[in-house]
Amino acid sequence: MAVQWFPGHMNKARRIIKQTMSDVDLVIEVMDARIPYSSENPLVDELRRDRPCIKLLNKSDLADPAVTAQWIAYFEKKLGVKAMEISVLDRKQVSAIPGLCRKMLPERGTAVKDIRVMIMGIPNVGKSTLINTLAGKTIAKVGDEPAVTKDVSSAQQRIRLEGNISLADTPGILWPKIENPASGYRLAITGAIKNTAIDFEDIALFAADYLRQAYPERLQQRYKLEQPGDSDIAVLENVGRKRGCLRAGGVIDLQRAAEILVHDIRSGALGRLSMETPQMVEQEIAELEQANDEPASAERGGDKEKP
Repeated sequence: MAVQWFPGHMNKARRIIKQTMSDVDLVIEVMDARIPYSSENPLVDELRRDRPCIKLLNKSDLADPAVTAQWIAYFEKKLGVKAMEISVLDRKQVSAIPGLCRKMLPERGTAVKDIRVMIMGIPNVGKSTLINTLAGKTIAKVGDEPAVTKDVSSAQQRIRLEGNISLADTPGILWPKIENPASGYRLAITGAIKNTAIDFEDIALFAADYLRQAYPERLQQRYKLEQPGDSDIAVLENVGRKRGCLRAGGVIDLQRAAEILVHDIRSGALGRLSMETPQMVEQEIAELEQANDEPASAERGGDKEKP
């Protein structure tokens, strides 16, 4: 199953962001530390161009710290990018952001020239909580479901912060087509895509296959398993059996088991997990590029055979 979700308001938000980017000095992109690549919106780099960017790996308290460190190093190879792990619920960590903005743009942040900052990010990644914490009051609506902030005009509204920083919010936006199928699954697993747009059993099988290889001990500890299982379906069946997800005749209710597994990943009940590493993603990108090149090569070859 290809996971895609791009409500109409996101397309409108994209157009408004593109129009207002000329009035922005610095972009802050909020990402999910558990899936930094999959939650990095390719539209951000496309729209910001050469503007400096702070990439915040939020929900770092739910992510594997060793893998998060790898991702920070990965992102900081990009020109003009500073990456940092953060929990937007931690006021001390959030309070360091304005100082970082001033450090990246020392020529601005004066009484004459504000630092004009735009915050961007995918749905349900913590953008609204970050804005409220920075502002010291509730300005942006916060919710557990993605696409809570739908007011596309918010990209033109600015919030004044101490230190001559002018902050612009934007609705959470995905991109029209998620090229990497694995990224679509990871976005769904971590809650960036509405539950009504996904098949829990399908994404839980994807998660189970990854976890049995990357974090088998977490599955064993959480669900009291001797072995997690030698396949995705075996893992899900074991979870269902241990959690009493049984139908008449002892048949395992895979849908209930899937919901339990996905909820445990999202809540952190399985411990600090990262669902992707830089090495994994580089391999996936290479495979995707090869797959995209093959039809073009075949078409060129076919053209040569024509008389």
